[in-house]
Amino acid sequence: MTPSRLSRRGCLKGLAAAAIAAHLPAGAAAVAQAASTLNVRSFGARGDGSTLDTDAINAAILAADKAGGGTVLLPAGRYLSFSIRLRSNVALYLDAGCVLIAADPARDRGQYDAAEPNAWDAYQDFGHSHWHNSLIWGEGLENVAILGPGRIWGRGLTRSGPGANRALKAGDMPSSLGGADPMGERTKKGTVFGAEMAGKGNKAIALKNCRNVQLKDFSMLKCGHFAVLATGTDNMVIDNLTVDTDRDGFDIDGCRNVRISNCLVNTPNDDAICLKSSYALGKPRFTEHVTITGCQVSGFDLGTLLDGTFGKTQTEAPDKEGVCGRIKLGTESNGGFRNIAIANCVFEHCRGLAIESVDGAVIEDVTADNLAMRDLTTSPLFIRLGRRMRAPEGTKVGAIRRVNISNVTVSQANAPFASIVAGLPEAPVEDVRISNLTVVHGGGGSAADVGREVPEHADHYPEPSMFGVTPAYGLYARHVRNLEVHHADLRTEKSDGRPPVLLHDVAGAGFDHVRLAHGAGVKTFVLVDVRDIAIKDAQGMPDLERSSHAKAAF
Repeated sequence: MTPSRLSRRGCLKGLAAAAIAAHLPAGAAAVAQAASTLNVRSFGARGDGSTLDTDAINAAILAADKAGGGTVLLPAGRYLSFSIRLRSNVALYLDAGCVLIAADPARDRGQYDAAEPNAWDAYQDFGHSHWHNSLIWGEGLENVAILGPGRIWGRGLTRSGPGANRALKAGDMPSSLGGADPMGERTKKGTVFGAEMAGKGNKAIALKNCRNVQLKDFSMLKCGHFAVLATGTDNMVIDNLTVDTDRDGFDIDGCRNVRISNCLVNTPNDDAICLKSSYALGKPRFTEHVTITGCQVSGFDLGTLLDGTFGKTQTEAPDKEGVCGRIKLGTESNGGFRNIAIANCVFEHCRGLAIESVDGAVIEDVTADNLAMRDLTTSPLFIRLGRRMRAPEGTKVGAIRRVNISNVTVSQANAPFASIVAGLPEAPVEDVRISNLTVVHGGGGSAADVGREVPEHADHYPEPSMFGVTPAYGLYARHVRNLEVHHADLRTEKSDGRPPVLLHDVAGAGFDHVRLAHGAGVKTFVLVDVRDIAIKDAQGMPDLERSSHAKAAF
Protein backbone atom coordinates (compact mmCIF):
# COMPACT_ATOMS: atom_id res chain seq x y z
CA MET A 1 0.00 0.00 0.00
CA THR A 2 1.39 3.43 -0.93
CA PRO A 3 2.11 6.08 1.72
CA SER A 4 -0.69 8.24 0.32
CA ARG A 5 -3.20 5.41 0.75
CA LEU A 6 -1.95 4.74 4.27
CA SER A 7 -2.31 8.41 5.10
CA ARG A 8 -5.80 8.53 3.62
CA ARG A 9 -6.84 5.37 5.46
CA GLY A 10 -5.52 6.70 8.77
CA CYS A 11 -7.34 9.97 8.22
CA LEU A 12 -10.64 8.18 7.55
CA LYS A 13 -10.15 6.01 10.61
CA GLY A 14 -9.54 9.11 12.72
CA LEU A 15 -12.64 10.80 11.35
CA ALA A 16 -14.72 7.70 12.14
CA ALA A 17 -13.40 7.57 15.69
CA ALA A 18 -14.13 11.27 16.15
CA ALA A 19 -17.68 10.81 14.82
CA ILE A 20 -18.30 7.98 17.26
CA ALA A 21 -16.84 9.93 20.17
CA ALA A 22 -19.06 12.90 19.35
CA HIS A 23 -22.14 10.80 20.16
CA LEU A 24 -20.95 9.81 23.62
CA PRO A 25 -22.06 11.35 26.93
CA ALA A 26 -19.82 13.91 28.59
CA GLY A 27 -17.04 12.04 30.33
CA ALA A 28 -17.25 9.03 28.03
CA ALA A 29 -16.12 10.99 24.97
CA ALA A 30 -12.78 11.86 26.54
CA VAL A 31 -11.89 8.28 27.42
CA ALA A 32 -13.07 7.07 24.01
CA GLN A 33 -10.73 9.46 22.24
CA ALA A 34 -7.89 8.29 24.45
CA ALA A 35 -8.51 4.59 23.88
CA SER A 36 -8.60 2.60 20.68
CA THR A 37 -11.89 1.67 19.10
CA LEU A 38 -12.15 -2.09 19.60
CA ASN A 39 -13.54 -4.11 16.70
CA VAL A 40 -15.41 -7.23 17.87
CA ARG A 41 -13.98 -9.13 14.90
CA SER A 42 -10.54 -8.73 16.48
CA PHE A 43 -11.91 -10.72 19.42
CA GLY A 44 -13.21 -13.56 17.26
CA ALA A 45 -16.68 -12.39 16.23
CA ARG A 46 -17.72 -13.90 12.89
CA GLY A 47 -20.76 -11.78 12.08
CA ASP A 48 -22.17 -14.51 9.85
CA GLY A 49 -25.60 -14.79 11.50
CA SER A 50 -25.13 -18.40 12.55
CA THR A 51 -22.04 -18.47 14.78
CA LEU A 52 -22.63 -17.29 18.35
CA ASP A 53 -20.67 -14.08 18.87
CA THR A 54 -21.65 -13.55 22.53
CA ASP A 55 -18.21 -14.27 23.98
CA ALA A 56 -16.39 -12.12 21.44
CA ILE A 57 -18.63 -9.09 22.01
CA ASN A 58 -18.38 -9.39 25.79
CA ALA A 59 -14.61 -9.83 25.56
CA ALA A 60 -14.31 -6.60 23.58
CA ILE A 61 -16.46 -4.75 26.13
CA LEU A 62 -14.34 -6.11 28.96
CA ALA A 63 -11.13 -5.06 27.21
CA ALA A 64 -12.49 -1.53 26.72
CA ASP A 65 -13.45 -1.43 30.37
CA LYS A 66 -9.95 -2.52 31.47
CA ALA A 67 -8.46 0.18 29.24
CA GLY A 68 -10.46 2.81 31.12
CA GLY A 69 -13.23 3.08 28.53
CA GLY A 70 -13.70 3.23 24.81
CA THR A 71 -15.89 2.20 21.90
CA VAL A 72 -16.75 -1.36 20.90
CA LEU A 73 -17.45 -1.46 17.19
CA LEU A 74 -19.73 -3.95 15.46
CA PRO A 75 -19.02 -3.43 11.75
CA ALA A 76 -21.33 -4.58 8.98
CA GLY A 77 -22.45 -8.17 9.55
CA ARG A 78 -25.03 -10.26 11.38
CA TYR A 79 -24.04 -10.94 14.97
CA LEU A 80 -25.90 -13.68 16.80
CA SER A 81 -25.73 -13.30 20.56
CA PHE A 82 -27.12 -14.09 23.98
CA SER A 83 -26.70 -11.61 26.87
CA ILE A 84 -24.30 -8.72 26.29
CA ARG A 85 -23.09 -7.05 29.50
CA LEU A 86 -22.44 -3.33 29.30
CA ARG A 87 -19.69 -1.60 31.30
CA SER A 88 -19.18 1.99 32.47
CA ASN A 89 -17.46 4.38 30.04
CA VAL A 90 -18.04 2.01 27.13
CA ALA A 91 -20.05 2.71 24.00
CA LEU A 92 -21.45 -0.02 21.77
CA TYR A 93 -21.44 1.21 18.17
CA LEU A 94 -23.59 -0.60 15.59
CA ASP A 95 -22.18 0.40 12.24
CA ALA A 96 -24.12 0.69 8.99
CA GLY A 97 -25.03 -2.81 7.82
CA CYS A 98 -24.75 -4.27 11.33
CA VAL A 99 -27.61 -6.43 12.62
CA LEU A 100 -27.33 -7.62 16.21
CA ILE A 101 -29.57 -10.70 16.44
CA ALA A 102 -31.00 -12.04 19.70
CA ALA A 103 -30.29 -15.77 19.78
CA ASP A 104 -33.01 -18.34 20.44
CA PRO A 105 -32.34 -20.74 23.35
CA ALA A 106 -34.44 -23.39 21.63
CA ARG A 107 -32.12 -23.64 18.63
CA ASP A 108 -28.89 -21.75 19.23
CA ARG A 109 -27.24 -23.85 21.96
CA GLY A 110 -27.13 -21.27 24.71
CA GLN A 111 -29.19 -19.16 27.07
CA TYR A 112 -29.63 -15.65 28.41
CA ASP A 113 -28.36 -14.56 31.78
CA ALA A 114 -30.65 -15.64 34.60
CA ALA A 115 -33.28 -13.26 35.87
CA GLU A 116 -31.88 -11.96 39.15
CA PRO A 117 -33.99 -12.37 42.35
CA ASN A 118 -36.37 -9.54 43.22
CA ALA A 119 -38.10 -9.50 46.59
CA TRP A 120 -40.65 -6.99 45.30
CA ASP A 121 -41.95 -8.89 42.28
CA ALA A 122 -45.50 -9.01 43.67
CA TYR A 123 -46.14 -5.44 42.53
CA GLN A 124 -45.31 -5.53 38.81
CA ASP A 125 -45.10 -8.09 36.03
CA PHE A 126 -42.08 -10.37 35.71
CA GLY A 127 -40.71 -8.35 32.81
CA HIS A 128 -40.52 -5.18 34.91
CA SER A 129 -38.89 -6.94 37.86
CA HIS A 130 -35.75 -8.30 36.15
CA TRP A 131 -33.03 -6.89 33.90
CA HIS A 132 -30.28 -9.48 33.38
CA ASN A 133 -32.45 -11.74 31.21
CA SER A 134 -31.98 -9.43 28.23
CA LEU A 135 -30.01 -9.19 25.01
CA ILE A 136 -28.14 -6.11 26.31
CA TRP A 137 -28.14 -5.14 29.96
CA GLY A 138 -26.34 -2.93 32.45
CA GLU A 139 -26.70 -2.31 36.18
CA GLY A 140 -25.14 0.42 38.31
CA LEU A 141 -23.23 1.89 35.36
CA GLU A 142 -22.35 5.39 34.26
CA ASN A 143 -21.38 6.97 30.94
CA VAL A 144 -22.67 4.26 28.64
CA ALA A 145 -24.04 4.45 25.12
CA ILE A 146 -25.50 2.36 22.32
CA LEU A 147 -25.09 4.21 19.05
CA GLY A 148 -24.96 3.95 15.30
CA PRO A 149 -27.11 3.30 12.25
CA GLY A 150 -27.27 -0.49 12.68
CA ARG A 151 -30.19 -2.61 13.86
CA ILE A 152 -31.13 -4.75 16.87
CA TRP A 153 -33.35 -7.69 15.91
CA GLY A 154 -34.88 -9.52 18.86
CA ARG A 155 -35.50 -12.67 16.87
CA GLY A 156 -35.03 -15.07 19.79
CA LEU A 157 -36.65 -12.96 22.52
CA THR A 158 -40.01 -13.88 23.99
CA ARG A 159 -42.79 -11.36 24.43
CA SER A 160 -44.48 -13.46 27.13
CA GLY A 161 -43.74 -14.06 30.79
CA PRO A 162 -45.52 -14.35 34.12
CA GLY A 163 -47.33 -11.39 35.59
CA ALA A 164 -46.77 -10.16 39.13
CA ASN A 165 -45.86 -12.79 41.71
CA ARG A 166 -49.33 -12.97 43.17
CA ALA A 167 -52.74 -14.35 42.35
CA LEU A 168 -54.43 -12.79 39.32
CA LYS A 169 -57.45 -10.64 40.18
CA ALA A 170 -60.20 -9.60 37.81
CA GLY A 171 -59.17 -5.95 38.21
CA ASP A 172 -55.60 -6.65 37.06
CA MET A 173 -56.71 -7.05 33.46
CA PRO A 174 -58.78 -4.90 31.10
CA SER A 175 -62.52 -5.24 31.66
CA SER A 176 -62.88 -6.36 28.05
CA LEU A 177 -61.29 -9.67 29.11
CA GLY A 178 -63.36 -10.22 32.25
CA GLY A 179 -60.25 -11.01 34.28
CA ALA A 180 -58.66 -13.28 31.69
CA ASP A 181 -54.98 -12.96 30.87
CA PRO A 182 -54.44 -12.01 27.20
CA MET A 183 -50.88 -13.30 26.89
CA GLY A 184 -51.27 -16.45 29.01
CA GLU A 185 -48.58 -14.99 31.26
CA ARG A 186 -49.46 -16.21 34.74
CA THR A 187 -47.79 -19.41 35.83
CA LYS A 188 -49.96 -22.43 36.39
CA LYS A 189 -50.99 -23.27 39.92
CA GLY A 190 -48.38 -25.34 41.72
CA THR A 191 -45.41 -24.28 39.57
CA VAL A 192 -42.43 -22.21 40.69
CA PHE A 193 -42.93 -18.56 39.82
CA GLY A 194 -40.96 -17.67 36.70
CA ALA A 195 -39.64 -21.20 36.13
CA GLU A 196 -40.81 -21.18 32.52
CA MET A 197 -38.51 -18.20 31.84
CA ALA A 198 -35.28 -20.06 32.66
CA GLY A 199 -32.70 -19.37 29.94
CA LYS A 200 -35.02 -17.06 28.01
CA GLY A 201 -34.63 -13.37 27.27
CA ASN A 202 -37.54 -10.96 27.03
CA LYS A 203 -35.95 -7.52 26.58
CA ALA A 204 -33.60 -6.05 23.99
CA ILE A 205 -32.07 -3.40 26.26
CA ALA A 206 -32.43 -3.29 30.06
CA LEU A 207 -30.81 -0.71 32.33
CA LYS A 208 -31.05 -0.56 36.12
CA ASN A 209 -29.71 2.20 38.36
CA CYS A 210 -27.51 3.72 35.65
CA ARG A 211 -26.70 7.33 34.85
CA ASN A 212 -25.47 9.31 31.86
CA VAL A 213 -26.86 7.07 29.13
CA GLN A 214 -27.34 7.67 25.40
CA LEU A 215 -29.29 5.51 22.96
CA LYS A 216 -29.11 7.03 19.50
CA ASP A 217 -29.65 6.45 15.79
CA PHE A 218 -30.28 2.68 15.53
CA SER A 219 -33.41 0.71 14.69
CA MET A 220 -35.09 -2.15 16.55
CA LEU A 221 -37.28 -5.00 15.32
CA LYS A 222 -39.39 -7.51 17.31
CA CYS A 223 -37.77 -6.99 20.68
CA GLY A 224 -39.91 -9.07 23.04
CA HIS A 225 -41.69 -7.68 26.10
CA PHE A 226 -39.67 -4.44 26.03
CA ALA A 227 -37.47 -2.88 23.40
CA VAL A 228 -35.99 -0.65 26.12
CA LEU A 229 -36.59 -0.96 29.88
CA ALA A 230 -34.84 1.66 31.99
CA THR A 231 -35.42 1.56 35.75
CA GLY A 232 -33.91 4.01 38.24
CA THR A 233 -31.80 5.42 35.41
CA ASP A 234 -31.01 9.14 35.40
CA ASN A 235 -29.67 11.57 32.80
CA MET A 236 -30.71 9.57 29.76
CA VAL A 237 -31.09 10.57 26.13
CA ILE A 238 -33.06 8.45 23.65
CA ASP A 239 -32.85 10.05 20.23
CA ASN A 240 -33.59 9.13 16.61
CA LEU A 241 -34.54 5.49 17.19
CA THR A 242 -36.93 3.63 14.90
CA VAL A 243 -38.67 0.82 16.76
CA ASP A 244 -41.09 -1.78 15.37
CA THR A 245 -41.75 -4.31 18.09
CA ASP A 246 -43.94 -7.02 19.63
CA ARG A 247 -44.99 -5.24 22.83
CA ASP A 248 -43.77 -2.13 24.68
CA GLY A 249 -41.33 0.20 22.99
CA PHE A 250 -39.76 2.36 25.72
CA ASP A 251 -40.57 1.79 29.39
CA ILE A 252 -39.06 4.58 31.49
CA ASP A 253 -39.58 3.50 35.10
CA GLY A 254 -38.59 5.59 38.12
CA CYS A 255 -36.13 7.65 36.06
CA ARG A 256 -35.07 11.30 36.28
CA ASN A 257 -33.86 13.77 33.66
CA VAL A 258 -34.84 11.86 30.53
CA ARG A 259 -35.08 13.24 27.00
CA ILE A 260 -36.87 11.19 24.34
CA SER A 261 -36.79 12.85 20.93
CA ASN A 262 -37.22 12.23 17.22
CA CYS A 263 -38.24 8.58 17.62
CA LEU A 264 -40.66 6.45 15.59
CA VAL A 265 -42.20 3.72 17.74
CA ASN A 266 -44.65 1.17 16.33
CA THR A 267 -46.27 -1.21 18.83
CA PRO A 268 -49.62 -2.68 17.76
CA ASN A 269 -49.81 -5.00 20.78
CA ASP A 270 -48.78 -2.68 23.62
CA ASP A 271 -47.66 0.84 24.52
CA ALA A 272 -45.14 2.73 22.41
CA ILE A 273 -43.64 5.26 24.84
CA CYS A 274 -44.62 4.50 28.41
CA LEU A 275 -43.55 6.28 31.57
CA LYS A 276 -43.90 4.12 34.67
CA SER A 277 -43.17 4.34 38.36
CA SER A 278 -43.26 0.78 39.67
CA TYR A 279 -42.09 -0.81 42.93
CA ALA A 280 -39.42 -2.88 41.17
CA LEU A 281 -36.58 -1.21 43.10
CA GLY A 282 -38.22 -1.96 46.46
CA LYS A 283 -39.29 1.61 47.04
CA PRO A 284 -41.43 4.20 45.29
CA ARG A 285 -39.42 6.50 43.04
CA PHE A 286 -40.74 9.40 40.97
CA THR A 287 -40.37 9.48 37.22
CA GLU A 288 -39.65 13.17 36.78
CA HIS A 289 -38.14 15.85 34.58
CA VAL A 290 -38.98 14.01 31.36
CA THR A 291 -39.47 15.46 27.88
CA ILE A 292 -40.95 13.57 24.93
CA THR A 293 -40.63 15.64 21.77
CA GLY A 294 -40.87 15.17 18.03
CA CYS A 295 -41.92 11.51 18.24
CA GLN A 296 -44.36 9.42 16.23
CA VAL A 297 -46.27 6.50 17.75
CA SER A 298 -48.43 3.99 15.89
CA GLY A 299 -50.07 0.57 15.86
CA PHE A 300 -49.41 -0.54 12.29
CA ASP A 301 -48.98 -4.25 11.57
CA LEU A 302 -45.80 -5.56 13.12
CA GLY A 303 -42.79 -4.94 10.87
CA THR A 304 -44.59 -2.61 8.48
CA LEU A 305 -43.16 0.59 9.92
CA LEU A 306 -39.64 -0.55 9.08
CA ASP A 307 -40.55 -1.87 5.64
CA GLY A 308 -42.57 1.26 4.83
CA THR A 309 -45.88 -0.44 3.99
CA PHE A 310 -47.75 0.76 7.14
CA GLY A 311 -50.19 -2.15 7.21
CA LYS A 312 -53.52 -1.99 9.02
CA THR A 313 -54.81 -5.55 8.85
CA GLN A 314 -54.51 -6.10 12.62
CA THR A 315 -57.57 -4.68 14.35
CA GLU A 316 -57.07 -5.77 17.96
CA ALA A 317 -54.34 -5.91 20.57
CA PRO A 318 -54.17 -9.01 22.82
CA ASP A 319 -56.53 -7.32 25.30
CA LYS A 320 -59.24 -7.56 22.61
CA GLU A 321 -59.36 -3.80 22.16
CA GLY A 322 -58.07 -1.72 19.27
CA VAL A 323 -54.36 -1.75 18.44
CA CYS A 324 -52.28 0.11 20.99
CA GLY A 325 -49.10 2.11 20.18
CA ARG A 326 -49.74 5.18 22.34
CA ILE A 327 -47.94 7.48 24.77
CA LYS A 328 -48.91 6.68 28.35
CA LEU A 329 -48.13 7.51 31.98
CA GLY A 330 -48.83 4.31 33.96
CA THR A 331 -50.19 1.70 34.42
CA GLU A 332 -47.51 0.78 36.99
CA SER A 333 -47.80 3.84 39.22
CA ASN A 334 -46.37 3.56 42.72
CA GLY A 335 -43.82 6.35 43.01
CA GLY A 336 -45.41 9.11 40.96
CA PHE A 337 -44.80 11.39 37.96
CA ARG A 338 -44.00 15.09 37.92
CA ASN A 339 -42.58 17.70 35.56
CA ILE A 340 -43.46 15.80 32.40
CA ALA A 341 -43.59 17.63 29.06
CA ILE A 342 -44.88 16.00 25.88
CA ALA A 343 -44.77 18.10 22.71
CA ASN A 344 -44.91 17.97 18.91
CA CYS A 345 -45.88 14.30 18.64
CA VAL A 346 -47.94 12.36 16.11
CA PHE A 347 -50.31 9.47 16.89
CA GLU A 348 -51.47 7.30 13.96
CA HIS A 349 -53.69 4.18 13.94
CA CYS A 350 -53.38 3.68 17.70
CA ARG A 351 -54.81 4.64 21.07
CA GLY A 352 -54.65 8.20 22.38
CA LEU A 353 -52.78 9.90 25.21
CA ALA A 354 -53.28 8.19 28.59
CA ILE A 355 -52.43 9.53 32.06
CA GLU A 356 -53.12 6.94 34.75
CA SER A 357 -52.53 6.63 38.51
CA VAL A 358 -54.01 3.43 39.96
CA ASP A 359 -51.34 2.16 42.40
CA GLY A 360 -50.94 5.17 44.70
CA ALA A 361 -48.90 7.53 42.50
CA VAL A 362 -49.11 11.31 42.57
CA ILE A 363 -49.15 12.72 39.03
CA GLU A 364 -48.64 16.45 38.88
CA ASP A 365 -47.35 19.21 36.63
CA VAL A 366 -47.84 17.50 33.28
CA THR A 367 -48.09 19.33 29.96
CA ALA A 368 -48.95 17.99 26.51
CA ASP A 369 -48.81 20.39 23.58
CA ASN A 370 -49.03 20.18 19.79
CA LEU A 371 -50.33 16.64 19.33
CA ALA A 372 -51.69 15.45 15.98
CA MET A 373 -53.78 12.26 16.11
CA ARG A 374 -55.42 10.27 13.37
CA ASP A 375 -57.32 6.98 13.14
CA LEU A 376 -57.63 6.40 16.88
CA THR A 377 -58.85 3.09 18.31
CA THR A 378 -59.93 4.48 21.70
CA SER A 379 -60.30 7.77 23.61
CA PRO A 380 -58.18 10.67 22.34
CA LEU A 381 -57.48 11.74 25.93
CA PHE A 382 -57.78 9.43 28.95
CA ILE A 383 -57.03 10.66 32.47
CA ARG A 384 -57.79 8.11 35.18
CA LEU A 385 -57.28 8.08 38.95
CA GLY A 386 -58.19 4.67 40.38
CA ARG A 387 -57.28 2.24 43.13
CA ARG A 388 -56.07 -1.01 41.59
CA MET A 389 -53.35 -0.82 44.29
CA ARG A 390 -50.59 -3.13 43.14
CA ALA A 391 -48.64 -1.76 46.08
CA PRO A 392 -47.53 -2.61 49.62
CA GLU A 393 -50.25 -2.87 52.25
CA GLY A 394 -51.39 0.50 53.53
CA THR A 395 -50.63 2.47 50.35
CA LYS A 396 -53.16 5.25 49.87
CA VAL A 397 -54.91 6.28 46.67
CA GLY A 398 -52.78 8.72 44.70
CA ALA A 399 -53.64 12.01 43.03
CA ILE A 400 -53.70 13.64 39.62
CA ARG A 401 -53.42 17.42 39.52
CA ARG A 402 -52.22 20.29 37.37
CA VAL A 403 -52.49 18.76 33.91
CA ASN A 404 -52.41 21.12 30.93
CA ILE A 405 -53.25 19.77 27.46
CA SER A 406 -53.21 22.16 24.51
CA ASN A 407 -53.21 22.32 20.72
CA VAL A 408 -54.53 18.84 20.00
CA THR A 409 -56.04 17.94 16.63
CA VAL A 410 -57.77 14.58 16.14
CA SER A 411 -59.47 13.07 13.12
CA GLN A 412 -61.04 9.64 12.75
CA ALA A 413 -61.59 9.09 16.46
CA ASN A 414 -63.33 5.86 15.62
CA ALA A 415 -64.01 4.29 19.01
CA PRO A 416 -67.29 4.78 20.92
CA PHE A 417 -65.42 6.50 23.74
CA ALA A 418 -65.16 10.22 24.41
CA SER A 419 -62.14 11.84 25.94
CA ILE A 420 -62.38 10.86 29.61
CA VAL A 421 -61.30 12.56 32.84
CA ALA A 422 -62.32 10.27 35.70
CA GLY A 423 -61.36 10.16 39.36
CA LEU A 424 -62.98 8.54 42.37
CA PRO A 425 -65.71 9.97 44.65
CA GLU A 426 -63.19 10.20 47.49
CA ALA A 427 -60.24 11.21 45.25
CA PRO A 428 -61.20 13.50 42.37
CA VAL A 429 -58.86 14.52 39.59
CA GLU A 430 -57.87 18.17 40.07
CA ASP A 431 -56.92 21.16 37.97
CA VAL A 432 -57.17 19.96 34.38
CA ARG A 433 -57.03 22.49 31.57
CA ILE A 434 -57.73 21.55 27.95
CA SER A 435 -57.34 24.21 25.29
CA ASN A 436 -57.31 24.46 21.49
CA LEU A 437 -58.80 21.00 21.03
CA THR A 438 -60.32 19.83 17.75
CA VAL A 439 -61.74 16.30 17.54
CA VAL A 440 -63.73 14.67 14.76
CA HIS A 441 -65.41 11.61 16.28
CA GLY A 442 -66.89 8.75 14.34
CA GLY A 443 -70.34 9.13 15.87
CA GLY A 444 -73.09 6.52 15.84
CA GLY A 445 -73.93 6.58 19.55
CA SER A 446 -77.52 6.32 20.72
CA ALA A 447 -79.64 8.29 23.16
CA ALA A 448 -79.89 5.15 25.29
CA ASP A 449 -76.21 5.53 26.16
CA VAL A 450 -76.85 8.88 27.85
CA GLY A 451 -78.92 7.59 30.75
CA ARG A 452 -76.92 4.42 31.31
CA GLU A 453 -75.38 4.02 34.77
CA VAL A 454 -71.63 4.13 34.27
CA PRO A 455 -69.78 1.73 36.61
CA GLU A 456 -67.02 3.03 38.88
CA HIS A 457 -64.68 0.01 38.50
CA ALA A 458 -62.32 1.64 40.99
CA ASP A 459 -60.00 -1.38 41.17
CA HIS A 460 -59.89 -2.22 37.47
CA TYR A 461 -57.04 -2.07 35.02
CA PRO A 462 -57.50 1.37 33.44
CA GLU A 463 -58.75 1.50 29.87
CA PRO A 464 -61.56 3.66 28.45
CA SER A 465 -63.59 0.53 27.74
CA MET A 466 -63.91 -0.12 31.50
CA PHE A 467 -66.79 2.37 31.51
CA GLY A 468 -68.51 0.98 28.43
CA VAL A 469 -69.78 3.31 25.71
CA THR A 470 -69.44 6.76 27.22
CA PRO A 471 -72.65 8.80 27.74
CA ALA A 472 -71.17 11.71 25.75
CA TYR A 473 -69.36 11.49 22.45
CA GLY A 474 -66.82 14.29 23.05
CA LEU A 475 -65.93 14.72 26.74
CA TYR A 476 -66.99 12.68 29.76
CA ALA A 477 -65.77 13.97 33.13
CA ARG A 478 -66.61 12.42 36.50
CA HIS A 479 -65.24 13.14 39.98
CA VAL A 480 -63.23 16.18 38.92
CA ARG A 481 -62.37 19.47 40.62
CA ASN A 482 -61.48 22.48 38.49
CA LEU A 483 -61.90 21.56 34.85
CA GLU A 484 -61.35 24.19 32.17
CA VAL A 485 -61.99 23.77 28.44
CA HIS A 486 -61.02 26.63 26.14
CA HIS A 487 -61.38 26.92 22.36
CA ALA A 488 -62.67 23.40 21.71
CA ASP A 489 -64.33 22.13 18.54
CA LEU A 490 -66.04 18.74 18.89
CA ARG A 491 -68.04 17.14 16.10
CA THR A 492 -68.98 13.77 14.58
CA GLU A 493 -68.81 12.30 11.08
CA LYS A 494 -72.07 10.43 11.58
CA SER A 495 -75.09 11.45 13.63
CA ASP A 496 -74.87 10.67 17.34
CA GLY A 497 -77.61 10.56 19.94
CA ARG A 498 -75.24 11.50 22.75
CA PRO A 499 -74.43 15.07 23.82
CA PRO A 500 -70.96 16.46 23.21
CA VAL A 501 -70.29 16.88 26.96
CA LEU A 502 -71.48 15.12 30.11
CA LEU A 503 -70.23 16.17 33.54
CA HIS A 504 -70.91 14.12 36.67
CA ASP A 505 -69.74 15.21 40.12
CA VAL A 506 -67.66 18.11 38.84
CA ALA A 507 -66.91 21.18 40.92
CA GLY A 508 -65.54 24.28 39.22
CA ALA A 509 -66.06 23.85 35.47
CA GLY A 510 -65.41 26.49 32.84
CA PHE A 511 -66.05 26.33 29.09
CA ASP A 512 -65.38 29.22 26.75
CA HIS A 513 -65.12 29.72 22.98
CA VAL A 514 -66.38 26.22 22.23
CA ARG A 515 -68.19 24.74 19.23
CA LEU A 516 -69.97 21.56 20.28
CA ALA A 517 -71.89 20.00 17.41
CA HIS A 518 -74.92 17.81 18.11
CA GLY A 519 -77.87 16.31 16.34
CA ALA A 520 -81.39 17.69 16.25
CA GLY A 521 -83.05 17.33 19.63
CA VAL A 522 -79.79 16.41 21.37
CA LYS A 523 -78.61 18.59 24.24
CA THR A 524 -75.18 20.21 24.26
CA PHE A 525 -74.42 19.68 27.96
CA VAL A 526 -75.75 17.11 30.41
CA LEU A 527 -74.92 17.90 34.04
CA VAL A 528 -75.28 15.65 37.07
CA ASP A 529 -74.27 17.03 40.46
CA VAL A 530 -72.22 19.89 39.04
CA ARG A 531 -71.22 22.90 41.15
CA ASP A 532 -69.92 26.25 39.97
CA ILE A 533 -70.03 26.08 36.19
CA ALA A 534 -69.52 28.90 33.70
CA ILE A 535 -70.14 28.64 29.94
CA LYS A 536 -69.20 31.59 27.74
CA ASP A 537 -69.08 32.12 24.00
CA ALA A 538 -70.40 28.66 23.23
CA GLN A 539 -71.76 28.55 19.68
CA GLY A 540 -75.55 28.49 19.67
CA MET A 541 -75.89 28.92 23.44
CA PRO A 542 -76.37 31.89 25.75
CA ASP A 543 -73.71 32.46 28.39
CA LEU A 544 -74.41 30.66 31.63
CA GLU A 545 -72.98 30.87 35.12
CA ARG A 546 -74.54 28.90 37.96
CA SER A 547 -73.49 27.62 41.34
CA SER A 548 -75.25 24.27 41.36
CA HIS A 549 -76.91 21.71 39.10
CA ALA A 550 -78.26 18.55 40.64
CA LYS A 551 -79.32 17.47 37.18
CA ALA A 552 -79.73 19.53 34.04
CA ALA A 553 -79.46 19.41 30.28
CA PHE A 554 -79.33 22.31 27.85
